[in-house]
Amino acid sequence: MGTISSHLNTAVAMQVNVKKKQPNSKMCFVCGLKNRFGLKCRFYELENGELMAIFQPSPEHQGYPGRLHGGIAATILDETIGRAIMQLYSDHIWGVTVDFSMRLRKPVPIDREVRVISRIVSDGKRSFEGTGEILLEDGSVAIEGKGKYLKMDIGKIADFDHREQEWGIVESPDDPDSITLP
Repeated sequence: MGTISSHLNTAVAMQVNVKKKQPNSKMCFVCGLKNRFGLKCRFYELENGELMAIFQPSPEHQGYPGRLHGGIAATILDETIGRAIMQLYSDHIWGVTVDFSMRLRKPVPIDREVRVISRIVSDGKRSFEGTGEILLEDGSVAIEGKGKYLKMDIGKIADFDHREQEWGIVESPDDPDSITLP
């Protein structure tokens, strides 16, 4: 494992340790490692309570030439915010989207790795609210998202066979020990 840095030229950058990696699956569009059109995203729980997602877009994920499609940006933000709840409960409790919105500030290039950071801002008995950002290499915010989610056990959402879906943590030599946040 190594360190991911946003190469910031500011003194406010903060080093944050990775606590653990979250599971991936076989065919999910966002985290499915065998979905040839998917994002193959990796998710890391950070010691500050936030969740970080990392993925490398491919040409199939573009809208305008060389730019991440807005729908893909919404997808990764929604997934990262919805997954943040697993840190508080378990990987069996998932966030089911009730309401989601985003604000696009800057284009996201597809020729480099993309980082997404999310957090829970309100945790109720049956639902929670979260926010997240897609960050550019320099640490600036490209896209902001926020949403409200129902807390649901995966068994109530879908007929989910953990073994069949290959749901588990897949270690990689690229997994970071820490990251630098703006």
